[in-house]
Amino acid sequence: MISKADKNTMRKKRHARVRKNVTGTAERPRLNVYRSNKHMYAQLIDDVSETTVASASTMDNGFDLEQTGNVEAAQRVGQLVAERAKEKGYESVVFDRGGYLYHGRVQALADAAREAGLQF
Repeated sequence: MISKADKNTMRKKRHARVRKNVTGTAERPRLNVYRSNKHMYAQLIDDVSETTVASASTMDNGFDLEQTGNVEAAQRVGQLVAERAKEKGYESVVFDRGGYLYHGRVQALADAAREAGLQF
């Protein structure tokens, strides 16, 4: 049986491999996803200037769902980050799934961001 520490180590290795090739620019920032057992986080990052352009998470003050570690919450975070990106003038992003499988909450966040108008 694989322990949680080993799973996270493997995820970090996958993420490092992907990050060698995926970078965000001022025109097309990187949409980074992080998930914990209880929360979801999404950031738009410009890697050239090393700044966070926009972010959204289940920890935000205006987040109105009781359950924060499910697919519904991930969809809401995807919508929020897309709305905030569009307010700042970003239409296109590079998706960085953070070493997680493109399934479940990560997929729900990505699909909701696409439906809200982000292209990746």
